[in-house]
Amino acid sequence: MKRRTLVLAVLTVGLTGLTGLGLVSCGGYGTAGYLPPSKLLHRVLASQGVTATFSLGGLRIINAEKDILPPVGELSAGSSPGLMAISPTRAVVAAFDASSTSVFGINAVTETSLASVHLPGPTTSMVVPTAAPIGYAAVPSATVNGFSFTGAVDVMNFNSGSITTTIAVTNAQTVVSNAAGTQLLVFSNDSDAVTVLNPGNAVPPVDTSCMTTPTNASVCTIVPGFDRPVNAVINGTTAYILNCGAECGGVQASVQTLDLSTLTASPTPVPVNGATVAFLDGSSLYVAGNGTASGQPCMSLPSAGTTAATYCGTLDIVDLSTMTDPYFQNTATEIAIPDGRHDRIDMSVNGQLFIGSHGCTNIGNVNIPVGEVRGCLAIYDTKNNSVIIPPDNGNVDGLQSFTQRNVEYVAEGGKLRVYDTTKDILLINNFVPQGTINVVGYVGDVKAIDFY
Repeated sequence: MKRRTLVLAVLTVGLTGLTGLGLVSCGGYGTAGYLPPSKLLHRVLASQGVTATFSLGGLRIINAEKDILPPVGELSAGSSPGLMAISPTRAVVAAFDASSTSVFGINAVTETSLASVHLPGPTTSMVVPTAAPIGYAAVPSATVNGFSFTGAVDVMNFNSGSITTTIAVTNAQTVVSNAAGTQLLVFSNDSDAVTVLNPGNAVPPVDTSCMTTPTNASVCTIVPGFDRPVNAVINGTTAYILNCGAECGGVQASVQTLDLSTLTASPTPVPVNGATVAFLDGSSLYVAGNGTASGQPCMSLPSAGTTAATYCGTLDIVDLSTMTDPYFQNTATEIAIPDGRHDRIDMSVNGQLFIGSHGCTNIGNVNIPVGEVRGCLAIYDTKNNSVIIPPDNGNVDGLQSFTQRNVEYVAEGGKLRVYDTTKDILLINNFVPQGTINVVGYVGDVKAIDFY
């Protein structure tokens, strides 16, 4: 499998002692002579929430070979599950339920429920980076006794279903982990610093190491010198920090390296047009964002073509071997995409980069396709450097590629679309005649739970 790194606010959960854990392999369950209760070799989960006409929420199992719903396949995860993630072994799936502010764990081997953890507030960013059943959630509204600010990283135990430690971090919004789970990068709203936690040294039940002067470096180090950092891609001991810049009230969007061994930030950021989400593919870092609070005027970007949208976002490609970006403020090469807050990105096995956002400018009506129709999704063909804006509407809540199929599952506007990545259009066949898998509730995310 080609090595790629994805930046996104997700939860990855591991579980030790899980029955059947060793049965999971790159070939799916069947190569070990085992089938889960659904009897499917290749499965995808779609989180579906309650709607005006649908009263049940949960995680719907999908047959990923045929893009169809099996007769039985609903897993409990609250009434409004959305954000999902999967452990490195793909044995555990976790889903955040907004209605109960809880994270529900699912045993993907037995297709049964694990313990759930109740959070003190909503989260959009969670990680569990190792096989241990320990997760970390950034909760910006969490309160800490004795302090007037809000914000914390909560340590979640998926065996006991409890928060074991609350690590106070002001306005903690996003958390990213290194591969070993020994360092957590925490990003806070309206801050020009990155907080680096050593979670293994945190002291329960409430650790205030980040609040002391000086900070307790064994647990917390605050690294200054950034420009409204919001996220990162970590590759080994190097973190590529995404500086949101003017889009988040700062100065200039950029990519800036942070050495995780010395916690030293590069003094020379690489300017980009916008930076809130990124995808690493070899030596290329694909970076998307608006760059300003509104985005760039579409009319100033030749690649935007003719559109009724006033503002557009951009896609940059940073060459990490030279730390340069030929697309920065170059109207001849700038790549226009829909506006909104860009927070979903994924690449198909044949090199089609899917970029999604929330709160974009919707044009037209996908149900009455007359004239221009566009939503929050863009597809960039990395082979011929072209962009397609599919005729759909709504926020992009989930993206899922496969290693053996030229398709991409896209949760957009509450629907689950299937794209043929050889043509970058909806896949139309006997199984998906409309290019849509008919999941009844609002689809808030999509994740493959087998290596496929």
